[in-house]
Amino acid sequence: MREPATVVDATTPTTGDPTAPPCPAARPRLALFALALGGFAIGTTEFVTMGLLPEVAAGVGISIPTAGHVVSAYAAGVVVGAPVLAALGARVPRKTMLLWLMAAFAAANLASALATTYPGLMAARFASGLPHGAFFGLGALVAASMVPFHRRTWAVSMMLVGLTVANVVGVPLTTKLGQDLGWQWPYAAVGLIALLTVTAVWRWVPFHAVTGEASVRAELRALHRPQVWLALGIGTVGFGGMFATYAYISPTVTGLTGLEPAAIPLVLALYGIGMTVGALLSGRVARGGLLRGIILVLGAIAVMLALFGFAAHQPALALLWVFLLGLLPSILVPMLQTRLMDVAHEGQSLAAALNHSTLNIANALGAWLGSVVLAAGLGYEWPSRVGALLAVLGVGIAVVSALAERAAARRQPAVTAEAPVATAGSGYSRAV
Repeated sequence: MREPATVVDATTPTTGDPTAPPCPAARPRLALFALALGGFAIGTTEFVTMGLLPEVAAGVGISIPTAGHVVSAYAAGVVVGAPVLAALGARVPRKTMLLWLMAAFAAANLASALATTYPGLMAARFASGLPHGAFFGLGALVAASMVPFHRRTWAVSMMLVGLTVANVVGVPLTTKLGQDLGWQWPYAAVGLIALLTVTAVWRWVPFHAVTGEASVRAELRALHRPQVWLALGIGTVGFGGMFATYAYISPTVTGLTGLEPAAIPLVLALYGIGMTVGALLSGRVARGGLLRGIILVLGAIAVMLALFGFAAHQPALALLWVFLLGLLPSILVPMLQTRLMDVAHEGQSLAAALNHSTLNIANALGAWLGSVVLAAGLGYEWPSRVGALLAVLGVGIAVVSALAERAAARRQPAVTAEAPVATAGSGYSRAV
């Protein structure tokens, strides 16, 4: 297959400007759109099943609680696929890997649409989740490599806009499609969008040559770096707080706020709007420093979650807090993704993909902790309060990361925090 874009060595800047992107795209906005389109497809398929559990259960002859395992199968695929595929694809050019990942994603979603039995659907949903983390991880690296250093977080957030828009447009539309025509059709629609993404990536995303250092062993070396684990810990714990609240958002707004169940789709759309706005703001927040921004946003999340149980009793405040529940974490995701790219060095693909594994682990952790307090007899005000404690713990991990980085800088005075260092595929990286 002939590449339409110019082949550029991702480790070598094309100009003498140290802020120039190492792998420029002829049409960077179209390239980012292609990556965002893939994010839209992934976001739609990840969440649409939750709105169609009764239809899925009836379609394959299982109970609704059992149908919930279909959601878990997708999440399990994300957790497994992100590190495995990112490591195994270390020697594959990133554009080629993105094409294969999205082609596999399309095939798995079409297989989901054709499934007629519960085991077959479970297998297809697990397979659909496998490319999720690796696509976002590699996509973040490619997006960052196409822009100057100071715009990396903006580029990553633009790629992730597809995921947020999916919650505003894709999920409601495909849910309606599944209710009207059958639960299989949303998966078929996602499969078609994925095939469009393959075409868009091939046409607009620049080709990244594999560097001599790229290998599975080099990717795994990233796991020897404490800062990588600290960044992953921030995501696991910090986002666990958000998921502890979001997992129970429907009974919270009906039970505490007094809204009718018919209002739930609008509430979820408001959450999605918050996500989209947050992704758009992330680049601006990151300009003041990644770790500084991460700490400030996590602190804001802790305050928001601590007050959520009180705000939920007033309809106007409840809607504002749902918007903030989408907004603040979405500011954080691109900054964490960029932070991982900075600290992973030669293992960027694996570390960036692992970020999405940790988010799914955070999903499970938060939902479980929320269920614990509810099972103990506490009301729906309490999952968010547990979430606030998790966010505070995330702040603590971020502070430890910042202190460790300062200590390392003092031990190596010749390397300043502002000195740019060339990295493979993500642009010029520096300590923040």
